[in-house]
Amino acid sequence: MKKATWRKFMRGNSVQRDLDEIKTLALRYIKEETIQPLKDMGRFVLWGAVGSLLVGFGYLLLLFGALRFLQEQFKVLDGTLSWIPYLVVVVLAALIIGLTAWRIVSGAAKRRLRDPK
Repeated sequence: MKKATWRKFMRGNSVQRDLDEIKTLALRYIKEETIQPLKDMGRFVLWGAVGSLLVGFGYLLLLFGALRFLQEQFKVLDGTLSWIPYLVVVVLAALIIGLTAWRIVSGAAKRRLRDPK
């Protein structure tokens, strides 16, 4: 009697069905743990890149505005001194780039590297 019960139990379970179930579970796990986080990270990188481009374009417009302001307000800088507004704008641009690089280097990532938990 015991042998018949065991065979009845095993008859419904096949190796192929177990392998299919393992394959399905593995694929679902891979999708949940790798593909979805990569999609989320891609979205984060995309919005970060778009934001960076817009901020850079805004700085460029501000620098052009500063150049035009200097050229219009200080008429004494015409002729042989016309290069001074350009120099001021280049120095201002270098200052902005330097501050940006300094913030990148000394930002939250550096603090995280220094504080081992």
